Amino acid sequence: MEIPQDLRYTKDHEWARLKDGKLTIGITAFAVGQLGDITQVDLPKVDSQAQAGKSFGTIESVKSVSDLFAPISGKVTAVNEALENSPELVNEAPYGKGWMVEIQPTGKEYDSLLDAKAYAELIAKEQH
Repeated sequence: MEIPQDLRYTKDHEWARLKDGKLTIGITAFAVGQLGDITQVDLPKVDSQAQAGKSFGTIESVKSVSDLFAPISGKVTAVNEALENSPELVNEAPYGKGWMVEIQPTGKEYDSLLDAKAYAELIAKEQH
């Protein structure tokens, strides 16, 4: 299973990529595997506020509807509008074209997110 080394992760199976002071957020390949085929993604509006640990949207699959939880507090600066008509991009490229939102952080939660090794250990525990 793909776990990119340059990302940080949450216990809710979301990833965060820090670039130019902003965080791009998506769900991990493990989460995609658990959800199955993604049929709909509901994301917040640009300029809305995300709060760490709180829901910022939902993702619907053939199996269930799940909340998306913000890994960090901040202002939503972009949403992946392509997911509105092509939610399957999350299945096809969860770490690429399947990204969900970009957040300008106002909190320091990024430092407490899991690195790739710690995330791999979390997955191993959940699979047993």
